[in-house]
Amino acid sequence: MVEEEGCGFCLRWHAEVGPGYPLSDEGRRAPLVQRDRHSADAASYGRLVYTPTFILLRDGVERGRIVGYPGADFFWSLLTDLMRKEAARAETEDRAALR
Repeated sequence: MVEEEGCGFCLRWHAEVGPGYPLSDEGRRAPLVQRDRHSADAASYGRLVYTPTFILLRDGVERGRIVGYPGADFFWSLLTDLMRKEAARAETEDRAALR
């Protein structure tokens, strides 16, 4: 999660989703790492227009992102979709690597 000081949508995410995120299946599969938008780490993620931005990484490589926070229901839906697509993509890549 890339965020910045004063980001109201970041605060909403922390209030509405944050407490339950680490307890969720998604949170266990993709633990949350928080970065300030202006940090050197965040600069390595490419263009960041809005905060919060949630970036899904696999082996340090970006596999997808959610830009902004549209509310808890939409966030969970977007995250579930992103993680399903990534799981299918990873499975395909892993099978190809075994050939």
